[in-house]
Amino acid sequence: MKAAQLKKYGGREAVAMADISKPAVSEGKVLIEVHSAGINPFDWKVRAGYMKEFIRLTFPSTLGGDFSGLAVEVGPAVAGIKRGDPLFGQAYIFGGGSGSFAEFALADTKDVAPKPKKLDHIEAGALPEVGISALQALTEHLRLQKGQKILIHGGAGGIGSIAIQLAKHLGASVAATSDDTKISYVKQLGADQIVDYKKEKFEERLKDYDAVFDTVGGETYARSFKVLKRGGIIVSMLEQPNQELMKQYGVAAVFQSDQVTADRLAKLARFVDQDVIKVHIEKTFSLDQAAEALSYLEEKHPRGKVVLRIKG
Repeated sequence: MKAAQLKKYGGREAVAMADISKPAVSEGKVLIEVHSAGINPFDWKVRAGYMKEFIRLTFPSTLGGDFSGLAVEVGPAVAGIKRGDPLFGQAYIFGGGSGSFAEFALADTKDVAPKPKKLDHIEAGALPEVGISALQALTEHLRLQKGQKILIHGGAGGIGSIAIQLAKHLGASVAATSDDTKISYVKQLGADQIVDYKKEKFEERLKDYDAVFDTVGGETYARSFKVLKRGGIIVSMLEQPNQELMKQYGVAAVFQSDQVTADRLAKLARFVDQDVIKVHIEKTFSLDQAAEALSYLEEKHPRGKVVLRIKG
């Protein structure tokens, strides 16, 4: 089978196509015929070596985590999954899978769920990481309620676009940051207020917010504390809680480490099938173009998602 593998840490040149054997199915695993593989910022950061202190890879290593496809072989001690079932989830090689940038991928059954009925494979393959990020932040950490106000950074990105839709469904008033090229897109997602971060300071325009969801980090994270009312909360995908700022502004802060699980994927699928969440695909690439696709995501900061179209 074909797979896009990392030969070494680096840029586009570090990724190469290879012909390798299909992974062998073992207990608690399912072999997936991969139809699509979503690409996340995490993937190009792995390629570049930014994660090597936390994740040990043996080269060559098949890249990718998010996928949508069909179950083709089920391992021992697996219940509720049969051959031919359409599934979506994750198959990161360091998470017990074999990597999703391949024609076939091995996944742990705790990391997969039935594909949303209203999505095709391209859309479903784009959803696991960004959908779970938004779901965890808004429903588990922030516990967003009807009538509350939330600021979502990076509103046009993969995570932000899902978070805006989910926040509106939960009854919140939503502000989002974006640049001027993506404002109309963020408005279509449902944001009530949009701040062009290149032209104005969001902390000067927005006050007394209940929650902030930070997908940017750095200076943006620190400035976000000024937006919150006392008793508010900020969840960051990138920054550890700043105790000094928490005390100064009288707010709570949480660092979120995403965890894709079958239960969360099932909940996400229900939101999709209830028309709460729609997935926007900006661009698709073939499996042979995996290196180019990773660079595109790294350099272009697209609206919505970039996906590898592997079958169909």
